[in-house]
Amino acid sequence: MKGVVWIPEDEHDQRIEAYLDSAHQAPYIRIGAIALAIFCMMTVGILMIVL
Repeated sequence: MKGVVWIPEDEHDQRIEAYLDSAHQAPYIRIGAIALAIFCMMTVGILMIVL
């Protein structure tokens, strides 16, 4: 097996990594809010039909 030479990241790579860590977060709160809104609207719709 061939030896691997480790080369440390330069400043540009570290800035890109920091940007990606801060900019691309999964929107869990937004997804949860949309799911809750859909659930509430369906519940109200079903109650309007039944009652």
